Amino acid sequence: MDEEEIVIRPEKRFDRASEGRVVGFIDIGTNSVRLLLVYIDKNGSFRLLNKQKEAVRLGDKEFIDRILQPAAMQRAVIVCKKFVELARAYGAAELIAVATSATRDASNKVQFLELLKKEAKLEVCTISGVEEARLIYLGVSNGLKLGDSRALFIDIGGGSTELIVGDQERYYYLNSLNLGAIRLTNMFLPDETGPVSPERYNMIKAHVKKAAGPSVKALADHGIDYAVGSSGTIENLGKMALVRMQKEGGKNPELLEYEDLRIIVKDICALSLEERRKFPGINSQRADIIIAGAAILETLMEELGLLEIRISKRGLREGLLEDYLSKSDHSDMRAQLSVRKRSVMQLGLTCHFDEEHSYTVARLALELLDSARAIGIYTFEEEERELLEYASLLHDIGTFLSYDRHHAHAYHIIRESKLSGFRPEEIEVISNLAYFHRKASGIKKMDPRFEGLKKSSVRSIRALSAFLRIAEGLDRSHTTIISHVRFYIASTDIVVLEMHARKECQLELWEVEKHGKFFKKIFGYGLSCKVILAPE
Repeated sequence: MDEEEIVIRPEKRFDRASEGRVVGFIDIGTNSVRLLLVYIDKNGSFRLLNKQKEAVRLGDKEFIDRILQPAAMQRAVIVCKKFVELARAYGAAELIAVATSATRDASNKVQFLELLKKEAKLEVCTISGVEEARLIYLGVSNGLKLGDSRALFIDIGGGSTELIVGDQERYYYLNSLNLGAIRLTNMFLPDETGPVSPERYNMIKAHVKKAAGPSVKALADHGIDYAVGSSGTIENLGKMALVRMQKEGGKNPELLEYEDLRIIVKDICALSLEERRKFPGINSQRADIIIAGAAILETLMEELGLLEIRISKRGLREGLLEDYLSKSDHSDMRAQLSVRKRSVMQLGLTCHFDEEHSYTVARLALELLDSARAIGIYTFEEEERELLEYASLLHDIGTFLSYDRHHAHAYHIIRESKLSGFRPEEIEVISNLAYFHRKASGIKKMDPRFEGLKKSSVRSIRALSAFLRIAEGLDRSHTTIISHVRFYIASTDIVVLEMHARKECQLELWEVEKHGKFFKKIFGYGLSCKVILAPE
């Protein structure tokens, strides 16, 4: 199998009655079958157990006569059977499976669905193109920080291309076009093993332009801030461009630029199929269909005036999970949180963090940060404030592995967690803040963890870690003794930390005093403490 990400081994089963349930989601596409296995806790959080993808070419030679070929159906059945067995090994309580373009267009789809039911023991629902677009929107948008921005989502599958316009809260346009990498390869390059001429490539583009024309006109009425691309085709084109362009100065791995796409297209069209399989960055299994897929994307970018497209690794199967969770008992809570906050809370709940302590530390850290700006000892961007809040919520998540090195465990967990809606640089800031929250000593500017980070990010880590260390100390007993804090300047070289406490807090005072030296190194002021008892 060409994709695997296992977090928990299948030997570990779950008591679903007391803990939660394992649910599997299967997407039977035109090119690949995908599986997503998650454990959904009773508190509404979930964690990934396994993720698989297997290319089966279900739509191979289908789109001329609308008949799924026996060999293609059998390949899909075999893979689905393996996925069902894997899901059962994890103790899956429920399997949700959908089939898309190749199946919905086939005249013998009933035969295929019966075959899946009989041989793979899998009930499959064939979904419409519009429903496919809706699920793709859910899967991709819930991995991005969109805010008020409106995005165009493009997903190029084997049999169809979905176009969606939406923001963080809702979609405004859904459409599915009969344009797919396999479909157009069958139509225009059925037995092509040599180079693809410019004339033949332009024929594919002309077909795409005609088929997408009404959609392009409809999209002109929507104010689109940027475009996001998903699917194996777009991911692979992005990787090919990245590998090639890195030799010419490097590129953002999360972006595919139109000009780079044109260069890639020119290069691969000049190659035979066998030479194409060896092209740097290409998935060799896509070598025969990548040109048709590229023609779809290039034409859409031209017609819509897109200079670049962001690349997302999420898609329909993640949309199935989001749709499932939206109908759960915890849907209201999920709806009230931003994508970023939801992904942070998701990770915290998965690691069984002390929620009350984490919220207390976050509240105090933000009070300290705001107070520092008010007296002029530290200015910051709003993004820094947000990252400090998230780092405060996650600073102790490593304790479920080991208390002694929980800061180091938290660092690695956050870095590898793929938090939704965050840029890689932001995740590095959060993970480093979690790591450095525990140390009483300073932070070296040349720490190896800072390699590759911007100077502004290193500055943020050093300053924000001072506030997080103090905030952690202010709730050292995990009893929320400190209700409110603020800084004020006492002299030219002393800042006073005023602490409003519900009762005596000697332990918290000792903890804060440990960080005085580091505070002075960062901000240039000595730190003094003043406690104001304010019993409830």
